[in-house]
Amino acid sequence: MALVPYALTRPFLFGLDPETAHDLTIASLSLTQRSALKWCYANPRVEDPLQLAGLTFPNRVGLAAGLDKNARCIDGLGAMGFGFVEVGTVTPLAQPGNPKPRLFRLPVARALINRFGFNNDGLQAFVANVQQSNCFKQRTTGQDKRLPMLIGLNIGKNATTPVDHATDDYLTCLDGVYPFADYVTVNVSSPNTRNLRSLQGDAALDALLSEISLRREALAQRYNKRIPIFLKIAPDLDAQQINVIATTLRRYGCDSAGKVNNAWGVIATNTTLSRAAVQGLVHANETGGLSGAPVLEMSNRVVQTLRSGLGPGFPIMGVGGIMSAQDALSKIKAGADLVQIYTGLIYSGPTLVTQTAHLLKRQASQAHA
Repeated sequence: MALVPYALTRPFLFGLDPETAHDLTIASLSLTQRSALKWCYANPRVEDPLQLAGLTFPNRVGLAAGLDKNARCIDGLGAMGFGFVEVGTVTPLAQPGNPKPRLFRLPVARALINRFGFNNDGLQAFVANVQQSNCFKQRTTGQDKRLPMLIGLNIGKNATTPVDHATDDYLTCLDGVYPFADYVTVNVSSPNTRNLRSLQGDAALDALLSEISLRREALAQRYNKRIPIFLKIAPDLDAQQINVIATTLRRYGCDSAGKVNNAWGVIATNTTLSRAAVQGLVHANETGGLSGAPVLEMSNRVVQTLRSGLGPGFPIMGVGGIMSAQDALSKIKAGADLVQIYTGLIYSGPTLVTQTAHLLKRQASQAHA
């Protein structure tokens, strides 16, 4: 267990401006992750292997993208007990993101609103940081005898790239991250990059997935490995839109006989534009994506509709509103195979990771008993 309980750290962090607290946390993790100081926040990993998308996940609990945008803290975050950590979103070129302030807490609702806008140091710096992580190095040297923690690399487009040229940015990022990723996530659902969500539409999505699938096959031959790609979608979709996405994903993620081919998966969901659950609260009307407890039911609805449209076996990661282990279980029951957390980590700390992993392991054991 962590030597310093998060309950002692949180009041200090919550006394700071939210983005200042975020930057301080990332800097602290980066400085301590390869030293004995990591035991201040480290937790033992729950071993609960799951085969999905051609990969072996050490357990069912991962970190969602957005916390570590530049892949600076893969080892520190992994020490918290995650089975997989997703970093990014990275864009081809470095960009500052949207003007500050751009991160807001809504503690009463156990929520956050952010409008970061894919602020990151660019693809070259991102890849260099991934290569420097012990998690990556140990995989290539075989030093760690346990199942390796998996690393997901989340890619997007630059804000200045017109949406009709977005595919070029995704392909550039895919080329750059492919050799170092266990899986790649294509983020078409951030509300903070203009017109990005239009890529979730029928024709646009089909064109994007077609180009990425072709490039992935070329990269698979070059590097002698074929990694799965996950599409990250928004919670602000109706049933018809979700079914269009499911149909498109099946076109690329299943063979001619309808069998899942481990090529594609889906992450549901990103943040929401809805403010229905936080009306009247301070910061509720700030522009950006809302995350945390208010997103849980919206996200679960999307997961459930996806599972119905995709059928059994198609890989689904459930994310959005997981503030407790029971919340994570509700996503599994809705149809997710794995879960990711982010805002819950901010509010509850690393113990949420192990509590959730333990509960999902028990649930899986009971289901197979």
